Order: sequence, then C-alpha cells, then structure tokens
Amino acid sequence: MTEKTRQTAVDPDALRARLRREMIAARMAMPAAAHRAASVAVCHHLGEFLLARPAGMIAFCLPIRAEVDCRPLIERLLAAGWQAAMPVVRALNAPMEFFAWWPQAPMSVDPYGIPVPATHRTREPEVLLLPLVAFDAAGYRLGYGGGYFDRTLAAMRAHPLTIGVGFDLGAVDDLQPQPHDIPLDLIVTESGIRSFKHP
Repeated sequence: MTEKTRQTAVDPDALRARLRREMIAARMAMPAAAHRAASVAVCHHLGEFLLARPAGMIAFCLPIRAEVDCRPLIERLLAAGWQAAMPVVRALNAPMEFFAWWPQAPMSVDPYGIPVPATHRTREPEVLLLPLVAFDAAGYRLGYGGGYFDRTLAAMRAHPLTIGVGFDLGAVDDLQPQPHDIPLDLIVTESGIRSFKHP
C-alpha cells in the first residue's frame, strides 16, 4: 500500500464513530424553535403518507438525544384505527421484541435507560419507524452502534416497511455499509420523503 493510499483509506468503524459524535452533537445543538418546526414537518410528511395506507401495526421509539418526537403522529394514527408498539430490548445482543403502546401505557426503561412500554408483547409491525443519527444516499442508516435494528429485521418473519426518521442535517454521501447492514425503504426528514429501490 502506498503512502497516498494509506492516507486516503477510510476505516469504516472510525468513520461511523466520528459521524455519530458529530451528528448527535449537531442535532442536540439545534435551536428549540428550529427543532420543533423540523419535527412538525417530519410528522406532517409521515402522516400524509401513512394515513393514505390501510390501518395496521406501527412500531416507533420515544425520542432520546433530540430525536424527532413521533408521538403526535402515532396518536393521529391510533385515532384512525392503527395499533402501535415499541421495540424493546429484552436480552443484550438479541433481536428486539415489540410491546404495545398507547398514550397512557405504563412505561419502564430498557437496559440502556431508554423508555419502553411495560405492557404486553404484541405482533410484529407492518411499519417500523427507525430513528436516524445519519443516513446516506443509498438508504443506509447510522444508529447508535448496538446493531439491534439490523438484528431484529433479520429475524422478523415478514419484512416490514422500514422508514428512517430524522433531520436533513444527518445526510451524508456514503456510510460505507457493512455486509450485515440493511438499507431502509424510505427516509423522512423535514424536507420530504426519500424512497429507495433495493434488489
């Protein structure tokens, strides 16, 4: 390997670690009014898309680290006949399970301190909203590094419609996906919906 090649070669793990730090910091630094407006726009785009579909089961996560808060959207969907669930970590390094959620559902925390329902296990969702730290032009997602969503999707009996939910500031050209990474079907940000075709 030449010196030039060594200088230009990118370690995917180092790239992702750096992007994770930078993107989370940028998201948390968004002014409150801008964050609120962008979140409302994301939920508006999602609502227009999902309310045009037959009601089904949708899974989502409560926001952490200044993520988009999807609860107003989920409550609209519930009023339209949908059911809702959240993915729950029951065992470390294992696929997540889905537990029912509604606005007054009792809550607990998972091993990572993330709020999750203290309810009952439910069926797998037809639609899965995945929070984004970053995303690339091919529909790949950068999360927090635990691999839980990829592990869960690989274990599900039927592939749900996967929708990444985040902000435009998380867009990058290439996340250098690894063999286990699963691209998303759609990504929704404040500027609209991106759709991806996969073989």
